[in-house]
Amino acid sequence: MRLSVEKLKRRAAAARGALDACELCGHRCRADRRAGELGRCGCGPTAEVATALLHPGEEPALGPRPGTLFFSRCNLACVYCQNWQISQAGRGDRMTTAELADAMLRLRDDGASNIELVSPTPWVPQIIDALAQAAEQGLDLPVVYNTGGYEHLDALHLLDGVVDVYLPDMRYSRPEPAERYSGARDYPAVNRTAVLEMHRQIGDLVFDGSGRAVRGLLIRLLPLPDRLAGVRESLRWIADELSVETWFSLMAQYGPAHRAAEYPELDRPITATEYEKLRDTADGLGFLNFYAQTPESRDVLRPDFAHERPFATRKDDATR
Repeated sequence: MRLSVEKLKRRAAAARGALDACELCGHRCRADRRAGELGRCGCGPTAEVATALLHPGEEPALGPRPGTLFFSRCNLACVYCQNWQISQAGRGDRMTTAELADAMLRLRDDGASNIELVSPTPWVPQIIDALAQAAEQGLDLPVVYNTGGYEHLDALHLLDGVVDVYLPDMRYSRPEPAERYSGARDYPAVNRTAVLEMHRQIGDLVFDGSGRAVRGLLIRLLPLPDRLAGVRESLRWIADELSVETWFSLMAQYGPAHRAAEYPELDRPITATEYEKLRDTADGLGFLNFYAQTPESRDVLRPDFAHERPFATRKDDATR
């Protein structure tokens, strides 16, 4: 967090007003959540959290022990979601902002590398309020914002100076699969606008001397079968609109989950050949830094990430 405690408190007050007619995500449903109305995501006025724990199964840039808060509900309704019980069925407990702040402090005391917020979009006002309370009690860890990437600019403007590392998905490059599989036809346009704003706020990934990311953008790309996610097009967009120095994570862990069996084109894992072709595309575009996985990663709890480029070549970023 780059904002002082007092500025965080003022930002939290402004963020609470966003609940009156919610436009935090691309759906812009304008639900009056402070009055108890539920948004399209099913979220009301009080944050809901499924679990808070040290979660090592993330990209190495997040350090060995990210302090992860998995929020319930999601503004996307992906038919293949592996965590649908949390994101769509709403498994979790309601937490006041004071309780949320206490959870962050407990993670810090347990040795967390950072505070990682998973599926945070509908809960931005509550999160900022909790971070202000936790910062007042000494929380000074980097804040990681792990998101599906369907933020409206209103949410991102509230987060400017609050988030240290943005970890957004770029799930689709075309509107048709975005509508069919996640209920968000305008996802590509909203997502690309959001990613540009994230990069404007914090720039490329910067590491400390231990190799942990302390600031910057790290994009996640999840290939779907039969090129349905449009990862090639997303890679070209990243190269053209950001740069080939942009860090991204090319994930190999897609496997049918939730309602994927209802969609024959989604009802299989991606193949090693499909994945290798995408790695070749990244090489051909000249990307300098990205994480790769083995196709077997979908079968283990901790994904097997590897640096596609020697990490030592990027350590000088810590001095920028």
